[in-house]
Amino acid sequence: MAIRRESHIGLGVHRTYRVRVTHLVWDWNGTLLDDLALVVTATNASLASVGGPPITAEEHRRDFRRPIEAYYAGVLGRPLRADEFAGLDRAFHDAYDAGFASIALARDALDALASWTGTQSLLSMWFHDQLVPTVEGHGLTGYFRRVDGLRAEVGGGPKAPHLVAHLDALGLDASDVLMIGDSVDDADAAASVGAACVLYSGGFTDRKRLELVGVPVVDTLADALRLTAQVGEHR
Repeated sequence: MAIRRESHIGLGVHRTYRVRVTHLVWDWNGTLLDDLALVVTATNASLASVGGPPITAEEHRRDFRRPIEAYYAGVLGRPLRADEFAGLDRAFHDAYDAGFASIALARDALDALASWTGTQSLLSMWFHDQLVPTVEGHGLTGYFRRVDGLRAEVGGGPKAPHLVAHLDALGLDASDVLMIGDSVDDADAAASVGAACVLYSGGFTDRKRLELVGVPVVDTLADALRLTAQVGEHR
């Protein structure tokens, strides 16, 4: 599918050109999966384990960032030792795992996946051995050429190197790829390889923060696909 990219440089200056985008890389948590409420619950359980303050969904959407260690340090008001962060990460995932079975997909996730006529894949920073059966349980496996999650015991780092490995495994050129996610980190990952990106405002990040990135921001996943006629470039 041919899409039109618009790149905004400086104040009101732009250039337009056409590229071929044939593949979508989807984010999972906060994008296809509507799990913000559970993430906030799990984050609060993690913070409580070290005597930290509770956060609201609005605060999470305003402040969350990667690396996640930096996010925790900001909330706690102090730097973290590696062992402290590992403990916070375990506490988060213990609380998350206790509730994720009841979490639904984003309202229009199925329609968005079904409407795309090219190829698709899924790249998540959730643990791979939990991601794969969850995707299968939601009946989504057939939509994706590849599903990749985090293959490590402790997470929290940037997505960019994982996107490189993901595209290499698929044998794709980044110029053929549109990434759809809900965080600044998704846009940074796309920019690092030269892929296009659209950001979804219904996930983990406040819309105002997303709008500062310089790529299109949409309020529904269906709108993300409609923008394949006018996709912003973040370089």
